[in-house]
Amino acid sequence: MEIDSRYAPDSHTVPWTLAEKELLEPFATNPDGVVHVIRNLPPEIAGALCSRASRAPDTLLKVLLKEYFTPILEGENKELAQELKDTVQFLRTRGFKNILNNQRAQAFYAKWLSQYGDDSIAQMTGTHMVLDGISQVALKFLEDQRVGLEPIEKSTRYVNFGAKTNGKYLYYVPTPDLERVSLTREYQQTLDHLFDTYVALLPELKRWLIERYDDKESVLEKKAFDTLRGLLPMATLGQVALRGNAQAFEYFLNRAGAHELGELRWLTGAMKQELDKEIPSLLLRVDDDRSKEYRTYLAARRKGMAHHLREAEMMRMPHAFPDGPHVALVDYDPASEEKILAGLIFPEMHLSWEECVAYIKTMKDEEREEIFAAHFEGRTARWHKVGRAFENAYLRFDIVMNIGAYRDLHRHRMLTQERERFSTHHGYDVPKELLESGLAGRFESALRAADELFKKIEAHNADLAQYVVPLAYRMRFYQWTNFRELFWETELRTISQGHPDYRWVEQEKYRLVQEKFSRIAKWMQVDTAAYDIARRGTEEKIVEKEKKIVEKLSRPH
Repeated sequence: MEIDSRYAPDSHTVPWTLAEKELLEPFATNPDGVVHVIRNLPPEIAGALCSRASRAPDTLLKVLLKEYFTPILEGENKELAQELKDTVQFLRTRGFKNILNNQRAQAFYAKWLSQYGDDSIAQMTGTHMVLDGISQVALKFLEDQRVGLEPIEKSTRYVNFGAKTNGKYLYYVPTPDLERVSLTREYQQTLDHLFDTYVALLPELKRWLIERYDDKESVLEKKAFDTLRGLLPMATLGQVALRGNAQAFEYFLNRAGAHELGELRWLTGAMKQELDKEIPSLLLRVDDDRSKEYRTYLAARRKGMAHHLREAEMMRMPHAFPDGPHVALVDYDPASEEKILAGLIFPEMHLSWEECVAYIKTMKDEEREEIFAAHFEGRTARWHKVGRAFENAYLRFDIVMNIGAYRDLHRHRMLTQERERFSTHHGYDVPKELLESGLAGRFESALRAADELFKKIEAHNADLAQYVVPLAYRMRFYQWTNFRELFWETELRTISQGHPDYRWVEQEKYRLVQEKFSRIAKWMQVDTAAYDIARRGTEEKIVEKEKKIVEKLSRPH
């Protein structure tokens, strides 16, 4: 699998010192690049490090140096510092692979996975990986994968994205494709304007929030990031850390390897190069003819559908778009209650499924209430998961919401979600804080400029045009979900810490379900209140709880 370097993101390489690079090399492949595999770290450290991807302003390799190595090397315990230096030297010169019989393990996978196709063994191993600078378009494509990859990405709600590196804002430029349509200069001017507006409005909005609310300045600063993230285009470079098993990595490389977007084709080559340094025997099939045929099929089927629909009469008809966020319950099973109740009694009976359903249909309303009550007795918190019986009935929601808030709902990958391409066709949302503070004018002006460029690029390439769409614009998707996942998502995404935009969507889903299935909805622990500032009053409790947990773990076992 080749690396198409024409589509690599602009390098924002961290200038490591020689000493820093020597420290990092045993623990991260390719520290000078965008894609790293994390290795030779205990699971807790690797997991804690990758979990920082969400809110760390620095790259994760900087976090590794600053928070894990420097305190030891510069601490008072000289013996521990020397032990770390010796470990680093050992891993650089020898390493576990050179001592253990690694060839035996590689031969095992070469035979049973690559030749015989025993896919289950590819789930037995994997690795942590960091992608330090890919676009939001690429991030969403990666996160579309439901099973086997576990990503955590840099949050647009809690981190300032306005910093420049080497005099440039961090956004992706698909130069070869833009040059073909002579729009490179306009693309950079438009995206620079979006970031300039974001940077200019941040201090003004922060001052207004400080005057209006009595929360801590750090809380209000994050509220400003959250409010203005709608200006960030889908080209914005983000950091994502993920843990994946080999089977999932193989599937992703095939999904992206022949994609229309050059960034994704570049990413697959870069990922394969780094993964081959750590788990080469598990990805041998990616380079065989069957995988190449599979990549061709995956790429061709979407292109074929798009070509067919461009010729269809319906695509030339005017479309009616909602003038704001929108949620509709467009499909559901009227027998959902009976099927869920049948699922609840099935494990306790020696009856067929049909007999259980027939029995439920003979029950009076009071008896049905009693079965639900028995199941939910003692459920006092949202993380007390409801039973699998609630997976026996499904609903389909058609949703229009802004892209920024969609990013959080997209993380519910176990249900079926499909979206349209990111576009400007559905209009945009303006946060009420910008309207009330008088800052909405500049915000909307920058969004309209992005819309003009989007339409120019879309006329040539709809996939490419996604890069210029700011997060404030709305997009449409559907969710085909069972009731068990509905409980989990609506209860989680309506808590007071949540973003008001997706809280509204989840509250609306709950309202629609109440209308059709009140006997089920009454057991959902949904917060229907409104909050001006997310996470109000919770920070001190979290810090205190954290101290107690650390003290407990620090005690001798």
